[in-house]
Amino acid sequence: MEKNIPLTEALFYILLAVRKPNHGYGITQEVEELTDNRVTLGPGTLYGAIQSLVKKGWIQIYSEDTESRKKKEYLITEEGRLIFNEEVKRLKELLHNAELMKEGK
Repeated sequence: MEKNIPLTEALFYILLAVRKPNHGYGITQEVEELTDNRVTLGPGTLYGAIQSLVKKGWIQIYSEDTESRKKKEYLITEEGRLIFNEEVKRLKELLHNAELMKEGK
C-alpha cells in the first residue's frame, strides 16, 4: 500500500468527493467548495484521474444514465477508502511533526 501514497492533491480530493455517489461536475464543484476555489479540476485532469482511479479499483461506477449524455456517478470502493485513510494518517503525522518543530521540541 505504501507505493500508492502520497496521493496527489487532485486524487485526494476526488476520493473525498466520492464518499457518496457523485458525478464529474459534482466532484468538481465539491472540490472547489472544499478548497475555497484554490483547487479547480479541469475536465482533462478530472476524467483522466477518474479513469486511473477506476482502473486501480479505488472508485467504481455507481450508476450510469444512458439517456442523457451518459452521465456517470462514481463511488469510492473499500480499497479506495483504505488508501485514502492511509493518506490521512500520513498527513496527520506530517502536521504533528510540524507542530512539534514549531513548539521547539
